[in-house]
Amino acid sequence: MNAGLETMRIQDASIRLDSMPPAGRHLKLVMGATERVQLAGVLGISEVQNLQVSLHAVKFRGGMRVTGRLVAAIVQPSVVTLEPVRQEIEEPIDRIFLPGGGKPHAAAANAEIFVDIEGEDIPDHFEGPEADLSALIIETLALAIDPYPRAEGESVDLLGLPRTDLDDSPFASLESLKKPGDKG
Repeated sequence: MNAGLETMRIQDASIRLDSMPPAGRHLKLVMGATERVQLAGVLGISEVQNLQVSLHAVKFRGGMRVTGRLVAAIVQPSVVTLEPVRQEIEEPIDRIFLPGGGKPHAAAANAEIFVDIEGEDIPDHFEGPEADLSALIIETLALAIDPYPRAEGESVDLLGLPRTDLDDSPFASLESLKKPGDKG
């Protein structure tokens, strides 16, 4: 990911654990124009037209659980025509934050690492009494962005570009090795 994801801070996107009421704390953010321009640069897209985040944090296992919803509208160039394409995004948020964590210990060079894809997400960590939720918001938006945007009905075939002949392709010599009756 972009290094800017780690350093960009969203104004008012932090929650203090030590002053959180028993019912939790609600946080509603509407990102301003300056922050949206900065975020578009960090994400490598043309524009963040709108970004609203509604979060609710409650104490959980010495840390906090943050749930909510992110709603955004972004613009980025089409991968076919480079014309602007608008995308509406609405994503749920559910993340656990625990205090501490420090630096992860280095594993032995040949150590095997087992990852349970179906298991729970690893909690995020924060230092001190306050958790900055900027990275959570930016990451949620970044993962929801269409990596290959194009307008409805757009395709490379509609551009009228000349087709390349299979004989010019590096696969042409492989095609000659196929025996009659081979599948694929």
